[in-house]
Amino acid sequence: MKLNPAVKSFFSAFIILFILYIGTGLSLYVVPGANSDWVWPLASILVLGSDSGGMIIAITVFLLIIGGAIHILKETGLIEGVIQATVRRFKDRSFMLLSLLVLLFMSMGAFVGVFEEVVPLVPLMIILAKRMGWDDMTGLGISVLACGLGFAAAVSNPFTIGVAQKLAELPIFSGALLRVAVFISVYVILVSFLWIRIKKMKVNPHLEVEMEVVGVLGTSVPKKAYVVFIALMCGMAAFIALSPFASILRDLSLPFIALVFMVSAVSVGMIVKRDLRWVGRHYFKGAVDMSPAILLILLATGIKHLMVEGKLLDIILDFMANNSGNLDSFVSILLVFVSVLGLNFFIGSGSAKAFILMPVVVPMMDLIGVSRQLGVLAFQFGDGFSNVLYPTNAVLLIALGISGVSYGKWLRFVIPIQALMLVISVAWLWIAYQIGYGG
Repeated sequence: MKLNPAVKSFFSAFIILFILYIGTGLSLYVVPGANSDWVWPLASILVLGSDSGGMIIAITVFLLIIGGAIHILKETGLIEGVIQATVRRFKDRSFMLLSLLVLLFMSMGAFVGVFEEVVPLVPLMIILAKRMGWDDMTGLGISVLACGLGFAAAVSNPFTIGVAQKLAELPIFSGALLRVAVFISVYVILVSFLWIRIKKMKVNPHLEVEMEVVGVLGTSVPKKAYVVFIALMCGMAAFIALSPFASILRDLSLPFIALVFMVSAVSVGMIVKRDLRWVGRHYFKGAVDMSPAILLILLATGIKHLMVEGKLLDIILDFMANNSGNLDSFVSILLVFVSVLGLNFFIGSGSAKAFILMPVVVPMMDLIGVSRQLGVLAFQFGDGFSNVLYPTNAVLLIALGISGVSYGKWLRFVIPIQALMLVISVAWLWIAYQIGYGG
């Protein structure tokens, strides 16, 4: 029996994470100084009682709410209608559409620190890409990949730059001019990468643009439904745009986005179908379809819990602190970059890594006579770019799962640009070092 692409994608992600989980647990018995005196096979459950437990529960609830909302919006035909209108507008200006979408998603990561919140938009971008005659990988490229690279090429990301600069006792968002140049260079590379790929596909950008938009029951979507949906989405966008300037808004971003999607889905469902039971039934089905993602989240966060409770993280930090003084200044900067790049495999949260690593990075930069601002830049690059590479990143796996793309296929797609990002990161660190960035 042939498996559904989404189911196949889930199983491939689960197997990868499970192998990594077991491997990390077994390493506790091999690595000198590691702590194996606890019930490590239960780490994915025990993590719910840790400091990260509240956030993990919040993310799982968020995904269930979003899953139900997206399902309703798709079943009513509203999403298809929005996509079709966009295709009609840009059917002869596909490069402009690509450039605008990449800029939008990169900006969300670079200026606001959005990443988890991009999940609800992934199905929309995949549908849009297919209607433009592109493919599902392009849809993932203009959403997840763009947002992830923007998160790394950040200008005012409060969760990485904001936290790291505060811990390094630097003015918040200082040194932004160089980071703007980094953002532009990454944007140009990503747009070029996706456009070259699109041109190689030689596809017809006019697919299905004349199709009438109807819901599953054959009812045309009323204009009122579009007005309600667009108004709520604009309100959500305004909230996200303001969140970097108020900590309380940042803390409420996930609940607020979930609430907006839930209200929009229920409202549109009632406008189109006028049947509360239909809305409830389809909302529940969408939530159930999203529920396997919870297992992936628990496995990914369980690996992080193993690293912390098993003292593996302490061993890595001790190695960094003990060896930095014997290295050349620029090599020490690269050590920070590579160390953060490696830790990102196990700990996806940028702010969590900042709290863990910056107390080590700051004295290291002072010791070798390099500005703390450069240390923050090395941390920023190491934290962000690999978010869209590692199979331990729950957001990436969820996005792949709902799009039906296997991790292996994603890896083949993303490896070339990841190699470019590695070169770009080292190049910008070298330029910053040569000009005395932050000194």
